[in-house]
Order: sequence, then structure tokens, then C-alpha cells
Amino acid sequence: MGTFIIEGGHKLSGAIEPQGAKNEALQVISAVLLTKDKVRIKNIPEILDVQNLIGLLGGMGVKIEKNGKGDYSFCADEINTDYIFSPEFVDRCSALRGSVLVVGPLLARYKKAYFAKPGGDKIGRRKIDTHMAGFFKLGAHLHLDENLSAYYIEAKDGLKGNYMLLDEASVTGTANIIMAASLAEGKTTIYNAACEPYIQQLCKLLMSMGAKIEGVGSNLLTIYGSGELHGTEHKVLPDMIEVGSFIGMAALNRSELTIKNVSYENLGLIPDSFKRLGIHLERRGDDIFIPSQDYYEIDTALDGSILNIADAPWPGLTPDLLSVMLVVATQCRGSVLIHQKMFESRLFFVDRLIDMGAQIMLCDPHRAVVIGLDHKMPLRANKMLSPDIRAGIAMLIAAMSARGISQIGNISQIDRGYENIDKRLNSLGAHIRRI
Repeated sequence: MGTFIIEGGHKLSGAIEPQGAKNEALQVISAVLLTKDKVRIKNIPEILDVQNLIGLLGGMGVKIEKNGKGDYSFCADEINTDYIFSPEFVDRCSALRGSVLVVGPLLARYKKAYFAKPGGDKIGRRKIDTHMAGFFKLGAHLHLDENLSAYYIEAKDGLKGNYMLLDEASVTGTANIIMAASLAEGKTTIYNAACEPYIQQLCKLLMSMGAKIEGVGSNLLTIYGSGELHGTEHKVLPDMIEVGSFIGMAALNRSELTIKNVSYENLGLIPDSFKRLGIHLERRGDDIFIPSQDYYEIDTALDGSILNIADAPWPGLTPDLLSVMLVVATQCRGSVLIHQKMFESRLFFVDRLIDMGAQIMLCDPHRAVVIGLDHKMPLRANKMLSPDIRAGIAMLIAAMSARGISQIGNISQIDRGYENIDKRLNSLGAHIRRI
């Protein structure tokens, strides 16, 4: 288990470019299982979760060629069916949250797929009911394999297109159902579909492979099943969560920073949400420039009431950035209510920030009130453990601004979502040592 040692109080300067989007990469890499042809994907982030998924595909018999940094070719023409129905495969999937995304493609192609309760962040329940309900609508049935102590889902007569209204706009659920429907017989209509840029990118990949999909970018998708998909090339978008994380780092350290090639039109409410915390940022072409500021003043509502920042399905604010916004708010001028609606354990890391001197009231598992200290009382160094990717990066941001030497353990959680984050931040002036 690795550890970061962080000497706080160092300002950042210069320019940094975000990695490829983690959530998109997990989806489009899983989609290569839908065709026997070669699929080339560029701008793949070389992070732990993605590497583990690529390793899982390699174990399944997918031929993998690395063309360069973040540039891979995949060919799934000879899948090892013995392996994908083995206890080893089920065990390996249980350690990787993203493995749930291979279920749809395998079900569509082989009419049967095993799945285990997926691993990943410790942020509360992460149900797969939406995935399963969609598969059931396509004609699949759920069974228990007592020999493997695992469930498998089966469609003996193949998948058939159908209409479905999802119980929630689940991003991975929508992606899984889209991939399964792309090889199903007939038309599938998905209402209340997630429409994040990740989903739009997956649809664009599938359409370039020969699928016909209507309604891309909306919550009503229509997929016309194709008997066969072909190879293609695809480039992953910049990671919007990294972009937001870098904005937060610059603000909390009162630093001047340029974030390069952010795909601004795909950031949604992220820039405006940080502006509501008083952070000035400028769009310069496809870059974002954050100037150094002496203070950041939180907006209030028109009636003078406390600002409420909450997550919501796209085009609302992504829940993955609320941890970053919370830690930034600890040194702003004013108060804010952070409302994390999706996961009931994601705010529990605030105890560590309170130990660092932050003024935070945890109202319940979903809401926290942050009273900004306006840099009059700098955060104190602390010893912490990262419970998940997003809390981990928030802790790192806090430690970078704190007075003294902080320590963050279990940094494999951070490595799951951020590529070489210590080296990249040190190049900007941070003092982070990995042990």
C-alpha cells in the first residue's frame, strides 16, 4: 500500500493537460468485445482501473497491441469461452468495478455472461439493478450457478429489442444496455437514459462500428440492432473530473494555472459551478486559465440564503467533483451547503478535513455545510487514508495547501483514477513524495 508525503504551502504555476476520461475509457474498451475486427482507441488514460480492465480482456483472449502511450489496438476474434465462464474470471471481475461493463457485450455475443458483485470505491451501495432490468427487457434471464457461487445472465434465444423506461439515469447501466442492444434483434428504445459525454462518445464509437443509434445526447435513445459490427478507430475525450480537480488545486493554493485542451463544450456546468465559489476562470480557446486570487467569495442566492451545490444527472453537476468543491470551499469567504445525493458514504472523509481545522458540519450522510475560513486559518497537516478516488484527490488538494507535512495512505485508490498525479503536480511546483 503506497503513501504520499506532501509538504504543503507551495504555489503551483505553469500548464497541465488532462488525461483521457476514465469513465469513457472503461466503456469504449469494453465495447471492443462486440466485434471480431480490430478496434484502435487513442488517449486512453494509463491508470490502475483501466490497466486492470485491459488485463481482464487479455485474459479473455483479446489480442492487445500498444501502439504508443495511451494508444491501443484490440482484436476480440478469438475469445476464450472456457475462461469467461470460469471461477478465475468471476473472482477477477469482483475486484474491478469497471468489469460490470463487459457483461452487456458478452451477453450479446455469447448469449450468456457471468457477473460478480463488482469492487471499486467504498462510497456506499452501487446497485446494478438498472443493468439487470434492461437485460431482462431484452429477453435475458437471471440464474444462480451454485458451483461458482455467482450469478449468470442468459438469453438462450438471443436478445430482442424492446422499449424500456429506466428507473434511474445510470451511466454504466445505460452503457451496458446500449452495448447489448447494438447486437440485439430489432429496435430498442431506452427512455430516461443517461446522456453524459461518456455515453455520447460510446454511441459515436458504436455508430462508427456500424450501429444505428438515434437521440444521442438526449435521454431518449433508439438503437437498431445490427447482426454484426466492424472495426474502427476512436479517441477518448479529456477527463472532465481531472479538469475540475486542477481548477480546485489552483484555487485552494491561490495559484495561477493553465489547463490545456479541456474540450470545453463537454464540461457542462463544471466551470460555472466553480465560479459560484468565487473562482475566476477564463476560457482561452480550448484552454482554461485560472488567475491567482487573494480570496474567493462564495455566491449567495438572490434572497441572500446560503448557496446550495448539489449533484444531478447530466447536464447537471457530476457527483465526482463534489469532494473537490467541498475542500476548496473550506478556504473561501462565505458558506455553502454541499448536497451529495447519489452515494451515502462519499462525504464521510470530511472528518479528516475537520481534523485539519476545516469548519464543516456533516448534517447527514448526504449533506455537509462548509463555513469558509478565507485563508485566515490555514489547514493543518494531517495523516489520512484515501477511501475512494474522489475523496483521495480532495485530501491531496487539502494537503497541498496545509501548513506542515501531511501523509495520505492507500494511494492506490488515487492511482485508480489519476495518472502519475504526483509527478505531474511536482512539475507545477507541488512537493509530493511517493513511498
